[in-house]
Amino acid sequence: MKGLDRWLGSWIFRKRTAPPPGVRHVLIAVCDHFEPFHDADKATALARVALWRREHAAICADFRDSDGTPPRHTFFYPVEQWDADVCGRLADLCHSTGGEAEIHLHHDNDTAENLRATLLRGKENLAALGLLSRDAKGDVRYGFIHGNWALDHSHPEGKGCGVPDELPILQATGCYADLTLPSAPSGCQVRTINSLYYAREDGQPRSHETGTPARTGTAPDDALLCVQGPLCLNWQRRKFGILPRIENSDLTGANPPSAQRLALWEKCHIHVAGRPDWLFVKLHTHGAIERNSSALLGEKMRAFHRHLAARAAADATFQFHYVTARELVNILHAAEDGKSGDPSAYRDYRYKLRRG
Repeated sequence: MKGLDRWLGSWIFRKRTAPPPGVRHVLIAVCDHFEPFHDADKATALARVALWRREHAAICADFRDSDGTPPRHTFFYPVEQWDADVCGRLADLCHSTGGEAEIHLHHDNDTAENLRATLLRGKENLAALGLLSRDAKGDVRYGFIHGNWALDHSHPEGKGCGVPDELPILQATGCYADLTLPSAPSGCQVRTINSLYYAREDGQPRSHETGTPARTGTAPDDALLCVQGPLCLNWQRRKFGILPRIENSDLTGANPPSAQRLALWEKCHIHVAGRPDWLFVKLHTHGAIERNSSALLGEKMRAFHRHLAARAAADATFQFHYVTARELVNILHAAEDGKSGDPSAYRDYRYKLRRG
């Protein structure tokens, strides 16, 4: 299968861990590469946002997690496609459903100077709509997903970026975490998988190939936090009836969320070292595209929400929490600081949303 050589060894020789006995908290964040202008004109883009506002609001009204929070969705908007009308409607969508927006960016053959300017402009535009968070100093902060997966000029053919020292630029412009990975089967996939870790820039492409794992008691301040979603092999979904398919935490119309996929995500056991009972499940999608939105806003997603609620009702050791990307990272930092118990208490631990 395409790109397996980049990460399969890490999967085969991984250190197998499992949550300890007792209550385990599963944090579920859907990070959407939300591109309403994908193969579309402005009228279609506006219609896509309107569909999400209507249908996602209905889902939020019908379901709650273990601490009473409705489903969360984080819209990573491609800031190079800024449109005041579309983004204004996106802000309305977030404000009415409890969703949040962060920065997505597609760029190619770029320079460090232009990248910095683009990120700052995108941050200013989104913050003006009340869509980004602030830290204790009052500075605007943002989560980031790289377009075409090519974080830090990682594409093997040199496409989709152009800036091999991208990580410190992200940090300097206010990025609180990168949430791009996993990218398999793309060649941009790195060998570190199923991890929460800090990547240091080395001046070369793919500086995030490895890094320092997030753990209780310490957190480096000279590296960019990378939050990965689950990546493994799915032997219950086979190609040609023989080869296992890749489970890369992508929610699509052909592969919507399910109980079987949830079991795989949990087995990846992504957690802060020292806090193994808090499981981080970062999922991704391209939710503006109709073939995916039909699943994310329809019966398949509703069935998944019902499964989560039924499982929690039947198993007192299973607690699930819908979180945004920001809330997920806040809870991660709380784990680093030794917090325990119900992670939902730390949704606003470091970065706080400011609507106005």
